[in-house]
Amino acid sequence: MRSSRQSNKTSMRKRGEIWLADLNPRRGTERGKTRPVIVVQAQALLDAEHPSTLIVPLTTRLVDDAAPLRIRIRAAGKLKKDSDALVDQVRAIDNARLVQGPLSRLPAQQLGALEQALLDVFDLPAV
Repeated sequence: MRSSRQSNKTSMRKRGEIWLADLNPRRGTERGKTRPVIVVQAQALLDAEHPSTLIVPLTTRLVDDAAPLRIRIRAAGKLKKDSDALVDQVRAIDNARLVQGPLSRLPAQQLGALEQALLDVFDLPAV
């Protein structure tokens, strides 16, 4: 059953999509403000309309050669600027924080690089 707070729009989320999310209020080193995020949650949970979504926030403050903590995401669709995925800032957010999207969808190669970076950051073996 879908939560009354969840719109039909957010129930159609897909892994690898970029959405705009309101990450306020922030705490400590967390990223705040309304910013693009990449949906990294398993598609099965998204399809089941789970009430929260695992995301990786993006920043336009680019840092070269920072893998696996940052993965470069090229501008595409409604994502107007190249951005870095902040892999070490992965978090679960309530679906109500997803305010607009999808802005874009990662190409398979970029999604694969992000998945590998997540494995590295979590110190999980490659499958």
